[in-house]
Amino acid sequence: MQPSSVRTAGGVGPRILFLAEGATLAHVARPFVLAEGLAGNGYEVLFACPEDYSWVARGAEFRVANLQSQPAAIFAARLRKGAPLYDEKTLAGYVEDDLALLDREQPDVVIGDFRISLAVSARLRNVPYVNVCDAYWSPELPLDPPLPSLPLTRMLPISLASVLFRAFSGIGLKLHALPMERLRARYGLPSLGHDLRLCYTDADLRLFANFPALFPAAGPSDRSAFVGPVEWSPRATAEIPVIPGEGPRVYVTMGSSGDPAVLASLLPVLAAEGCRSYVATAGKPLPGGVPLHAAHVADYLPGREMCAGADLVVCNGGSPTTNQALMHGTPVLGIASNMDQFLNMRAIERYGAGRTIRADRVDAGAVRVALRDLLSGDGYRRRAGDLAASVDSRGPSRILAHHVDALLRRHDRTAAARID
Repeated sequence: MQPSSVRTAGGVGPRILFLAEGATLAHVARPFVLAEGLAGNGYEVLFACPEDYSWVARGAEFRVANLQSQPAAIFAARLRKGAPLYDEKTLAGYVEDDLALLDREQPDVVIGDFRISLAVSARLRNVPYVNVCDAYWSPELPLDPPLPSLPLTRMLPISLASVLFRAFSGIGLKLHALPMERLRARYGLPSLGHDLRLCYTDADLRLFANFPALFPAAGPSDRSAFVGPVEWSPRATAEIPVIPGEGPRVYVTMGSSGDPAVLASLLPVLAAEGCRSYVATAGKPLPGGVPLHAAHVADYLPGREMCAGADLVVCNGGSPTTNQALMHGTPVLGIASNMDQFLNMRAIERYGAGRTIRADRVDAGAVRVALRDLLSGDGYRRRAGDLAASVDSRGPSRILAHHVDALLRRHDRTAAARID
């Protein structure tokens, strides 16, 4: 991997500043993998993340800085209520923090993962901005918003809740975009048309961390491309026991944003179906009274090894874990609650590599039906294998480097044209 000819004053390669938002672990782990790939290959890397997630970057061979971020618990609470994920005051504070970092570090490129304030701060400093995001939020794709789990869906039949959601979702999505629109107006930037997809993905270059085969309509353009699935895995802290028996191996992880309460419906069925379950709780306590027959439970498990050795992965349907499973040819059962997860699982179901259960409707019967379907025959595994075979052999870091260098050359030409 050879970096661009751009050089900083010290004679090293381009200086790349990563800003990892602390909404969930995934938004820190994903850019950290990319930062590791660029560091040591001629790029000078600085990685900024919230203190609560600093353990992800422990031992990094590049500089790590603290990044102020809304607590993950507040983000999760907003998500559960269906409220805008940030208010204007929070985003304005982000911009000031971003600007302080940009002014201090003088990067050649800034790369963010759900640090949506960079759509303002990077433009104010004329720093090329790369947004690592998911293709299902691409403004190039039509948005047909699925009904997420909301207080409304817990009180009404899904059929009625769906009718109400379809009637008001357009207004609701515009309200979610309002804090970002107000922020842009505050700093004299043009409106994004109250398009939530643009609020989440606006950048000089949006890089989709997904399988291109799942989103064929999101083709590459001057402003967007696929970096491909990005795999992060915590290091194993202890030897993982081999659960005796010949039943299917199932890796269960609801992630840092998942609801551990769903395990009360899930784990008894896995045990009854003769599965050997490996459960990662992300440090959350298990619901009381959940049987742990033929199960190994830990705060974190090495996802790479778990996915590679599993017959099925059960998760919250979010792209980081589903991508990791599918990279190893393992089908997925997504127990989804928020819109992000439903959008991701919709594409996986359409491709034939997994199934979805609504988190607000999960019960033993639904789990049993999905489990038997996913583990019978080889249809789902074959389609998951097709996705695994489709991964670009260059890997996400090399792809990122290619796009960073192209962006720098384009930025230099634009700057030269302005001078002329």
